Amino acid sequence: MPPKKKEQLKTRLHPRNKNRERYNLKALISAIPELEKHVSPNSFGGISINFSNPIAVKLLNKALINHYYGILKWEFPDENLCPPIPGRADYIHHIADLLSEDYNKIPMGNKITCLDIGVGASCIYPIIGVTEYGWRFIGTDIDSKSIVSARHISNANESLKGKVDYRLQKDPTHIFEGVLNKEDKIDITLCNPPFHASMEEAQKGTRRKIKNLSGKKAKNPALNFSGVNNELVYDGGEYQFIENMVKESAQFSKSCFWFSTLVSKESNLKGIYKRLKNAETTEFRTIPMGTGNKSSRIVAWTFLSKEEQANWRETRWKSQLTGNSL
Repeated sequence: MPPKKKEQLKTRLHPRNKNRERYNLKALISAIPELEKHVSPNSFGGISINFSNPIAVKLLNKALINHYYGILKWEFPDENLCPPIPGRADYIHHIADLLSEDYNKIPMGNKITCLDIGVGASCIYPIIGVTEYGWRFIGTDIDSKSIVSARHISNANESLKGKVDYRLQKDPTHIFEGVLNKEDKIDITLCNPPFHASMEEAQKGTRRKIKNLSGKKAKNPALNFSGVNNELVYDGGEYQFIENMVKESAQFSKSCFWFSTLVSKESNLKGIYKRLKNAETTEFRTIPMGTGNKSSRIVAWTFLSKEEQANWRETRWKSQLTGNSL
């Protein structure tokens, strides 16, 4: 007897996430025929791909971005991080909910400006934010090659043209300073910070993941989602990166409504909350997320008073409230 529909849903994903249902491999192979070479029977009597193989992972995500988001040209170097589409889409949908408060509708259209810190070579957050909600993006990165790659993706796909403004962060010790201008008004920032304090730590995490996926040990495995050093590693790891982000965000407290970041390690939350209180934020939130067996969360904060928040919504968002009711 085939499994019930509700058992086929990845129920931890956001309700608007297009990847909640199990992968339709037939449709995905139709989008990217090369994917078929990496599909094989699994131990549960179905078919799947080898998630420990970085080539298979990239082809799967390329098929997802093609089939669900209409992005036909998504080319970037194999050495760069290949983002898992379902999880990245969840971040976008959750911040859309955050922006929708008080109106019960999502602000849509190009008057909504998002700042993507570390846009990466794949341009993934702008792709999903533009195609799902019509938002405008500013994408920053410390790697000029990643900026070139992301811009190429924007120019190669009609739906993205003119929707993303790319800015190179020339000083890697800064996050907002040097890329934000005085006239910029940002509705929300988003970031997928480097998780690891060293490449050795990144390799250790990959060995553990490969063992979980394949049951095999690998001494020097290829990172299954790839990633160059600056995408994966930051001196002090995820916590230090976010601490620096919180500290610097105070300098732009009136230029941005919400600041946000992914936090992979739950153990970092206590320290992050302390930093947010010390920075005199007026409000901060933790939004739980989960894909498969992995749990994560978004931490978002603002420096605006309730009166300033209401004025921001009224002047910037009211004309854009054509989105989905929640």
